[in-house]
Formats: sequence, C-alpha cells, structure tokens
Amino acid sequence: MKAVVYENFGSPSVLKLKDVKKPIPKNNEVLIRVNATSVNYGDIVARNFKEISPRKFNMPLFFWVFAKIYFGFREPKITILGSEFAGQVELVGKDVKSFKLGDEVFGYLGQKMGAYAEYICIAEKGNLTKKPTNMTYEEATVVPYGAMTALNLLRRVGIRSGQKVLIIGASGGIGSAAVQIAKYFGAEVTGVCSTSRLEFVKSLGADKVIDYTKEDFTINGETYDLIFDILGKSSFLDCKDSLKQNGIYLLASFKIKQLFQMLWTSMFSRKKVICALSNEKTEDLIFLKELIEKGKIKSIIDRSFPLEQTVDAHRYVESGQKKSNVVITI
Repeated sequence: MKAVVYENFGSPSVLKLKDVKKPIPKNNEVLIRVNATSVNYGDIVARNFKEISPRKFNMPLFFWVFAKIYFGFREPKITILGSEFAGQVELVGKDVKSFKLGDEVFGYLGQKMGAYAEYICIAEKGNLTKKPTNMTYEEATVVPYGAMTALNLLRRVGIRSGQKVLIIGASGGIGSAAVQIAKYFGAEVTGVCSTSRLEFVKSLGADKVIDYTKEDFTINGETYDLIFDILGKSSFLDCKDSLKQNGIYLLASFKIKQLFQMLWTSMFSRKKVICALSNEKTEDLIFLKELIEKGKIKSIIDRSFPLEQTVDAHRYVESGQKKSNVVITI
C-alpha cells in the first residue's frame, strides 16, 4: 500500500510517498480503507520534533521528556503521521461485533498516528464509530481530535447554559470545535482569532469575534464565566480582571507556572486556573456524531490535497495562510 513516511525529523520535505506493508487486523481489530485524513498541530510538531525544545514545547518539561522518548531522540519512532481519519471498513477480525464490511467510519488514532496511508488497523473498542450521515469523508475526518478534546475539557469545567465564554484560539482544531460545543450547551461565545480567520469563526456561530491584532479583550470591560485558552497564549494575570467573581481560566496547554497557579487559586482564590488534559473516549465520539447529525456541529474545509501532495499540505499549514481545516484525500 501507499503511505507517506518520514525517516528523519525536519521540514515538510522529509515526507516521502512510499510502498509499505499493508496491515493485517488482529481478531479484535478492523481494517479500514482510509479516504481522508487531516493536517493538524500534532502532525506538524511530531514531524519536526527534533527542533522542539522544552521552551518551545507547550507543556511542562516532564511531558516533553515523555514525548521525546515516545517520538524519538535522533530519528522518528513513529514514521507515519495522521491521527484523524475517515474511511470504509474493508476487513474485520473474527471477534469484532460492532462493525461489518463496507461500514463508513471515522475516528482518532491519537499519538499512535498512522493515517497518512491507504489502510490502517484499529481496535473495535478504539476511538471509532460510524461516520455521520450528513458529512463527507473530508468533513468527518477533521472532527475527532479537536471536538473530542474540546468536549472533554468543557465538560470538565461544567459548561452550562447562560454562561459567557471567551475562546482564545477559536479558529484552530480545538478552538473551532469549542465554539460550536459551547453554543450547543447554551453559552454566549466570543471567539478570539486573527484577521484572516474572523469570517470562519463567525460562520461557526460565535456571538462575537475579536481580532486580537486590533483589539485587546483584557481592557474592553467585558467579563466572562470562562476563558478557554487553547495554546496558552495569554496569562492568568492579564485575564484575571476579565473573569467574573467565580470565573475559570481554562488551559489546554500549560507550563509548570500554570500548574502552581492552579494549586494556589484552588486554595486562595474564587477565580480558578484549571490546567486540564483531555481523556478521549469512544462515547464522546458517538455523542459528537449525534450532534453533527442534528446540525449542531459542522466542518469547514479550507483546502484538500491528495496523498501525493502531503508535502505541499504541510507547507501550506506552516505558511500561516490556512483559514480553517486542511485535508489529505487518499
């Protein structure tokens, strides 16, 4: 089968289209013919991880060490990128009960990756479910990572109707999903993003959009029940006055400093810092599928590239030109 492989860390040019051995499903696995995958933040980081220093890494040092061990120090241990996928079941293991040949599915491989290929194997009980009937393969493939993470973290802080929520990084994979999920739960949502992505965030249903290059939300007098910073670009000190009395400053990416702030605010402040890790579950993916089929979550594709142009897809994402999701079709 064809797959995009990288055997050295580096720029997009390290990605090479090669013939590799087609996987064989175990008794509890399904073989999936991949129709589409995505280029997300994790793919970019993993591909160039040799250049990601502890300072550049958006998590504490001990997470960086574990990531180095997992992804490799001098050369990649994971040689095929791609964590999200959508496709068709082509073969099922003898113990599989939930899926049959021809089922249209979508899912998430996590750090294991491997979706930049014509075929993948995944356990029946992995993050896998039937594809939403009202989405194409391309639209479905950009949902799992961002939406599962956003759902998990928003539930962690008790998102509910009537809250005012500000999302920093509202145009990214997690942020764009967070806008839509927070709206589903009845929150009033303000998205923060760059000029080129304002229309994208508006199209997701945000009640208000702030262009961070022109407006500083910390001095506009607005206060929020929840400020959700996806990549840790802000600080609690700057955002504190923008939180309501019992407001929460939620971080999906954080450093040791923020962990100490979480401990301190848990004991001495009514305004809380919450550093949270996502724990994706199959039930969450099924729930998201149902929301999609109810019209509560949508995907917007910026550009699609065939597998043979994966290098171009990575270059496009790294150029900063992308306005929404970038897909690789197979």
